[in-house]
Amino acid sequence: MNLSKSQYCEAVQCPKMLWLKRFREDEFDSSCMNPSVLETGIEVGELARGLFGAYETVPYAKDYGKMLNHTKRLLEQGVPVIAEASFSYEGLFCRVDILKNLGNKEVEIYEVKSSTEVKDIYLEDAAYQLYILTMLGIQVKKVCLVYVNNRYVRHGEIDLSQLFTIKDITETALRHHDKVQNRIASLNEYMKQSEEPKDDIGEHCFTPYECGFFKYCTRHLPHPNIFDITNLTKKRKFEYYREGATSFEKLHDTDGLNRAHHLQIEHKLYPVKPHIENYKIRKFLNTLSFPLYFLDFETFNPAIPMYDNSRPYEQITFQYSLHIMEREGGELKHKDYLGNPSQDPRRELAERLVQDIPLNVCTIAYNMKFEKARLKEMAALFPDLADHLMNIYDNIKDIMEPFQSKLYYVREMEGSYSIKKVLPALFPNEPSLNYENLEGVHNGEEALSAFKKMAEMKPDEAAVCRKNLLKYCELDTFAMVKIWERLCEVAVSKDND
Repeated sequence: MNLSKSQYCEAVQCPKMLWLKRFREDEFDSSCMNPSVLETGIEVGELARGLFGAYETVPYAKDYGKMLNHTKRLLEQGVPVIAEASFSYEGLFCRVDILKNLGNKEVEIYEVKSSTEVKDIYLEDAAYQLYILTMLGIQVKKVCLVYVNNRYVRHGEIDLSQLFTIKDITETALRHHDKVQNRIASLNEYMKQSEEPKDDIGEHCFTPYECGFFKYCTRHLPHPNIFDITNLTKKRKFEYYREGATSFEKLHDTDGLNRAHHLQIEHKLYPVKPHIENYKIRKFLNTLSFPLYFLDFETFNPAIPMYDNSRPYEQITFQYSLHIMEREGGELKHKDYLGNPSQDPRRELAERLVQDIPLNVCTIAYNMKFEKARLKEMAALFPDLADHLMNIYDNIKDIMEPFQSKLYYVREMEGSYSIKKVLPALFPNEPSLNYENLEGVHNGEEALSAFKKMAEMKPDEAAVCRKNLLKYCELDTFAMVKIWERLCEVAVSKDND
């Protein structure tokens, strides 16, 4: 059996995943893989190579033999630090992120992770590498995990010794030797099965990573089923699954689900009219006052801090959109800001924001916790603007509230109160409110990725990217305006008072 370290870690999570990847590869749903997370892993891994000074890299090759021979040459030449050093033992293969070559067949292993904490699967990963090198007769003097220190604050050039935390896990990895050996022997037998294994689904389908075969492995369940219920923990979903309460029909008569869950089930099963609590919606709308300022931020959170006074994975606000309605029936105005990734956008954005939003006005956000957190961060960063920023903070209202509280619910929301679900549910036939009709940027993940890459684009490409980002963020606040208008419409009805 040929087995890479990533495949070994997949088998640790679920051996059936390994079998399916080999024999049912077409059933894998790649949407579970976040491209930005993969990009971050590569960026962090490449930067960490410089932790111990000069190094040489073994480039990837489809022919593993080339990587193995290249590694052997570098070891024989006495190269002190080797990135992606490659080793193979009886079909087991691994590439070591950073290998310290101490000479005389003595080395140290450094496994790099873009995480900010140590996870059990990382120990399994490192133990597998230690096993292969040990079986090859190489003396591994130390095994370490290298991960991101999210308390590090950048000032000037990146300080690798501060950005990364190095944890010695040698003793733990050594204790895993027999465990790795036994698991490999077990996997050799497991992979000989000609029929698909009968392993059942469970919490391991999402721990430590979401499995792309989950939809395939639940194909026997009715649709919709317990896993389509929103805002219910994975633990509770699997408890219902094991009790046999999988279909919406069975769940309808099950205790333990809350009012929101039952609304989702009833609206899916039966042709009931939209659930609208007009009186409570009116009460919510009465908390808003003109002029109305509809605000949305866009952020990105690079693992490697790009600007001074920023930490790894800190949310950096780079853009906002603002729709303004000064009075009822008045003209709808729009203002916006979009920074340049080549320089820290936060100061200029904060200055523009306090110019665009006066003191003591009603600002409206969708999921205001996010906008409030960013305002608080900017207030701490810029004390001279803090009073105005915190005034905006104190006067924010959340237009998500009626949907989160299920004061307004229709079948098409599918249990969610995300704006990406609410908007098409309320306005199914309006192309101007369809995010899919935008060019280049359709969601927050694409927005943060586009902004980060914009610094490396040619001027004409960057101009197109800026246009796409502005249109995307503008739709977020225009969507809030339309949602507010719809709430105003239903609030005047007496049907459900």
